[in-house]
Amino acid sequence: MSRLVVVSNRIAPIHRKGSGGEGGLAVAVLAALKAQGGIWFGWSGQISESESSQAETIEFGKLTCATIDLSQRDYDEYYNGFANGTLWPLFHYRQDLVSFNRAHFLSYLRVNTLFASRLRPLLREDDVIWVHDYHLVPLAEQLRNAGCEQRIGFFLHIPWPAYEVFLTLPNHQAIARSLCAYNLVGFQTERDVTAFLDYIREEAGGEVLDGKIVKAFGRTLQVGAFPISIDTGAVAKMAEEAAGSRQTERLKESVGDRELIIGVDRLDYTKGLVHRVAAFGHLLQVYPSNRGRVVLLQIAPPSRSDVLEYKELRQELESVAGHVNGTFSEYDWVPVRYLNKGFRHRTLAGFYRISRVALVTPLRDGMNLVAKEYVAAQSPEDPGVLVLSRFAGAARELSGALIVNPYDIEGMAEALEIALTMPKAERRERWEAMFKRLRQFDITAWRESYLDALSAAAA
Repeated sequence: MSRLVVVSNRIAPIHRKGSGGEGGLAVAVLAALKAQGGIWFGWSGQISESESSQAETIEFGKLTCATIDLSQRDYDEYYNGFANGTLWPLFHYRQDLVSFNRAHFLSYLRVNTLFASRLRPLLREDDVIWVHDYHLVPLAEQLRNAGCEQRIGFFLHIPWPAYEVFLTLPNHQAIARSLCAYNLVGFQTERDVTAFLDYIREEAGGEVLDGKIVKAFGRTLQVGAFPISIDTGAVAKMAEEAAGSRQTERLKESVGDRELIIGVDRLDYTKGLVHRVAAFGHLLQVYPSNRGRVVLLQIAPPSRSDVLEYKELRQELESVAGHVNGTFSEYDWVPVRYLNKGFRHRTLAGFYRISRVALVTPLRDGMNLVAKEYVAAQSPEDPGVLVLSRFAGAARELSGALIVNPYDIEGMAEALEIALTMPKAERRERWEAMFKRLRQFDITAWRESYLDALSAAAA
């Protein structure tokens, strides 16, 4: 059996098993690596004065954890510069926040070359290499240039932008050419696939054959949609157990007999947080019967706090939440609880379990696993309602959700009113359809479908 080599910008904290904080990617990758053996390669998270001369490796049974350090310059120009200052906002349709700098792009290529050079000595001829996310688009091209002929697949966790949006990137062709060095490129949704194929046909002068086989830039590859999922059974069990935890009981006691609406997001401009809180305020304005009987708990741990746009977002969100509370609060009720900190996965599962509504309204999102985790965490006898942005990849799968336009404040308020007053029979019917989907297409099914497709594409 071939080894699996997973490459990502950062690797999961493998030594902290069972912490309850593992994400979907960590669950999928670790399960595969433990089963067939392999390497997880990525940045250590450490900044050093000079680049690593070789990868530092630690063995965990069949699994090898391999990491390298980055220099301060690499972190500033590769990570904060091109990856998160250019690709992240562009791929999330925020051209107004895109900062393009040729020096940053050269650093992006240089760090990908560094990854390739430190990874190559660890590889075997029959390894299967699986590269993850926008930080490492050029990695396969760098490995090919170094003589690697292994099967290499790529999965993009964030959206791929529409053809016209992608064209605004000055070096769009270099990014597209790099992707074509992979055997298989996986996207979250068919919409993302279509956007990429539009570029191949219209701009690259490439050819798209049956079965989404692409011929472009002198290479042939396969593309497809592989919507990432969650460990559905594990989340459901965790939520059931966490429903009686001390933290969940404290939350229930503080809410009392009021209905709880929950939102859980990184503090990021893609998540639609300001629009969301404004919509909740509009709910209280136009449906006054909700005053005193509903609470919005918005958990938004800080993200990239040293970046100006994120500082401004935090200030704006705090201002909007303060306005809603100042307008509607009573001496015994505060409508918005805004927590600028994170919680363990297990704690969140308990919070999901007791929430009548989940408000998941990103302005653009590759998938959004919070939506799926909320559904999996619900009580089958008395499930809550998911209000979900149409611009989240999960909206393509979770048909039982109330789908909203996150730019439509009044429409989101109306959806909240429908969710809060929805009869139990309808709530159960909607939840059962979504849970069935998540049971069938869980994180294991996602991993296996991708790796099967990679084997077929390479053949």
